[in-house]
Amino acid sequence: MSDVNKTVQKWHASFKKGTDFDSWGQLVEAIDEYQILARQLQKEVQSTNSSDFTEEQKKNLGKIATCLEMRSASLQCTQSKEEFKLEDLKKLELIIKNILTYNKEFPFDVQPVPLRKILAPGEEENLELEAEDDAAAGAVSTETFPPRAAPGTLLPRLPSEPGMTLLTLRIEKIGLKDAGQCIDPYMSISVKDVNGVDLNPMQDTPVATRKEDTYIHFSVDVEIQRHVEKLPKGAAIFFEFKHYKPKKRFTSTKCFGFMEMDEIKPGPIVIELYKKPTDFKRKKLQLLTKKPLYLHLHQTLHKDS
Repeated sequence: MSDVNKTVQKWHASFKKGTDFDSWGQLVEAIDEYQILARQLQKEVQSTNSSDFTEEQKKNLGKIATCLEMRSASLQCTQSKEEFKLEDLKKLELIIKNILTYNKEFPFDVQPVPLRKILAPGEEENLELEAEDDAAAGAVSTETFPPRAAPGTLLPRLPSEPGMTLLTLRIEKIGLKDAGQCIDPYMSISVKDVNGVDLNPMQDTPVATRKEDTYIHFSVDVEIQRHVEKLPKGAAIFFEFKHYKPKKRFTSTKCFGFMEMDEIKPGPIVIELYKKPTDFKRKKLQLLTKKPLYLHLHQTLHKDS
């Protein structure tokens, strides 16, 4: 079997897994599967050095990614007027399974997700260097950088289950020596396994509006989208501090911190900050500063007995 057929087979298996979770009512797992698959499809669509798929096939992959994101959004927002139903999504299974031979019209009037930079850890640095090189050459194109989307994708608390514990993390504030200079600062929160693989959908806080000396105040609650007991050994909760760079016209990660499973306990906790790029495998960590500046959190555990 060729590599491209193996890739399509993987996508189909992931699609099936997501719709199975969805039909069983395991919504968090379904959202995870949909978002990871949508990201993989978007990467393929945006790849300029891949000749495995025709432009028409890439267009269909992009439209499937859009539908996955729409279904994911419907599951996260029960009041959504533009609900994308599971039975509609299931109609796409044959298309993704037979993407190499599919030649009919796409069943839904959707557009592929707009092209945008999907940055793997470490790529951001290269993009910053490229932007600086372009600026030096006087060749910064306004088309290189997509319009900014306002962050703020916090999810509600999961339903309680007997004997299971849910975790609410209140992000109080972050200490940075140049706190006052950060534009549109926000935090991205993700839960990763020991290999750096997503266990939950990433959540973004709204932009913080209060700055005071060396602190940016968030005062916002984040509901972790998995019961504490279901978090695998070696998992960690990551906090990436992001801010907008007007000269380069993109949002950049400034630093990150993380919490490991043995640190989950009620009450306040202070997290050390590390230099970017975010190292989700926690192998090469470099402290951001020697100064006593940290991320301040407060944990609340909810247990349904």
